[in-house]
Amino acid sequence: MKKTKVEDLKRIEISQFKKKKKREVIIILDNLRSLNNVGSCFRTSDAFLIKKIYLVGITGSPPNTDIDRTALGATESVDWEYVSCISNIEKQLKDRGWKIALIEQTDKSIDLKDFQPTSDEKFAFVFGNEVFGVSDEALHCADFAIQIPQFGTKHSFNITVSLGIVLWDHYNKTTKAHKEKGA
Repeated sequence: MKKTKVEDLKRIEISQFKKKKKREVIIILDNLRSLNNVGSCFRTSDAFLIKKIYLVGITGSPPNTDIDRTALGATESVDWEYVSCISNIEKQLKDRGWKIALIEQTDKSIDLKDFQPTSDEKFAFVFGNEVFGVSDEALHCADFAIQIPQFGTKHSFNITVSLGIVLWDHYNKTTKAHKEKGA
């Protein structure tokens, strides 16, 4: 076994990325305080061909050195928009068929293993503040909540870990479902 060289990865240019068909997934970062986390979310969103990121409330936005340090250029490839509060985009997302799903522990959260998205559904996944979770406003906008199972003494993951888990799970389930449909 040997590591793949960067030049052998055949990465596409940003202009090619912009033309690629994106997954029907939007990320909403609800009042994140860490600019490094914001950058990492951009980078992971690029990897999964996410349609757009909404930066809400106190969440920092590009251009920013701390975001760029972890985004590694993904702020240029992934479409994004800043909004002051999630309620400013709730109606337009729902009117266009997007389901708003919190990634949060609530009294009505479904377990991630029980989340069964189909390849034709559109999801806006909301990730909240590193200390306080999603805002009350996001709670009122959501169609449902998803909880990532955890088995240790801690009751939360870093937001970037949660984002990676949820996006991988969604990709895996919808790609499998898409193949099973014969598409």
